[in-house]
Amino acid sequence: MRPFDDATRRNIADACATFARLPDAAAPSTLKRAAVVLALTASDHGNDAAFLLTKRASHLRAHRGQWALPGGRCDAGETPVEAALRELDEELALKLTANDVLGLLDDYPTRSGYLITPVVVWAADSAAIMPNPDEVASVHRIALATIEREEAFDFVAIPESTRRVIRFHHERSLIHAPTAALIYQFREVLAGRQTRVTDLEQPVFAWK
Repeated sequence: MRPFDDATRRNIADACATFARLPDAAAPSTLKRAAVVLALTASDHGNDAAFLLTKRASHLRAHRGQWALPGGRCDAGETPVEAALRELDEELALKLTANDVLGLLDDYPTRSGYLITPVVVWAADSAAIMPNPDEVASVHRIALATIEREEAFDFVAIPESTRRVIRFHHERSLIHAPTAALIYQFREVLAGRQTRVTDLEQPVFAWK
């Protein structure tokens, strides 16, 4: 259990600072920039730390009904941090600032042509979350203890790729990359491990 308190915030900020993020230059310049948020907040029980996971609205054009971290494409002239904070506000009405950012994880290139920057933030007051129905069907608080279980993730092979497909087991659902890969790397950062995830594959249905 990780209590949702100042000590946990400091520990996670230290873990993010210790993490040696891959440089942006390692990714193809043809990819469109995007950002997602690992927003740390209190769990449903209020005592331990969790992160916010959404279920995308069923009427969206892309990746409808899928599990996702809050986020989206960067606007022109916008940094990944700025985009992440804007998307968090637009999707969940959660207003945070750069002072709430704890760190960045590795950029993840997707099969659909995006380069996603994961931004870790501390949402001290998330009681007023209001999911935007145009984008979000539901929002869930996933306790950090959930992703730290040994059986939380597994890896499978598919005939279409030589790369391993990562899966996050959440309740009765399977969550795939890119979301699963980013959550997995965050789990590894919490454990003090420098684990890369750019080689983890997405399922074929997410390639478009």
